[in-house]
Amino acid sequence: MSTPALASDDRTAPPAREADGDHLIVLTGATWADFQRMLELRGERPVPRLAYLEGTLQLMRPSQRHERLKSMIGCLVEAWCLERGVEVTPYGSWTLEEKVLERGVEPDECFVLGDDAASDEGDEAARRPDLAIEVALTSGGLSKLELYRGLRVREVWFWRRGAITVHVLRGDAYEAVPASEALPGLDLALLLRFVEVRPMTRAVREYREALRGA
Repeated sequence: MSTPALASDDRTAPPAREADGDHLIVLTGATWADFQRMLELRGERPVPRLAYLEGTLQLMRPSQRHERLKSMIGCLVEAWCLERGVEVTPYGSWTLEEKVLERGVEPDECFVLGDDAASDEGDEAARRPDLAIEVALTSGGLSKLELYRGLRVREVWFWRRGAITVHVLRGDAYEAVPASEALPGLDLALLLRFVEVRPMTRAVREYREALRGA
């Protein structure tokens, strides 16, 4: 199966400083069974975070900065949804996989929008988040956009160098767009002002105050 070239994905992220960077291991010649075995061996532990694409297996140990950033962005998205009355359910690093397409990925954060009450009755393997969020601190590794493209995830955000880029699935390819379509009206520049605020409770509190004054 050929992999189309994609522009503007996470492989263009600048090299991270060693103190902030994630530890990546990329193994070629891996099988789907290898990927499943690694998931089994890891069990319920949060690391390593795994990805698989057509014979290549990636293991990532995220840095402390990576984990803080992805959690902060997720919390701020939830705060925006609460303030704007948007129904959303967070799923964290939900393992998305499709054997036939030889793809598997675990987002940093992901969300299902709307009424998710009936989702537990459906086929989890066929379900997909509406929004996936990735923090790109370290260059290299698998193309996350190609993984999400094959898995039909509606919208993907990448945080890198203090900015968020938004990619929306149009047919069979992602298009970079200036604003979220999954969460219309969300001001990314305003959200980004609070990503580095600590502690998280203060960041969320001040962000919600800013939203009420906007």
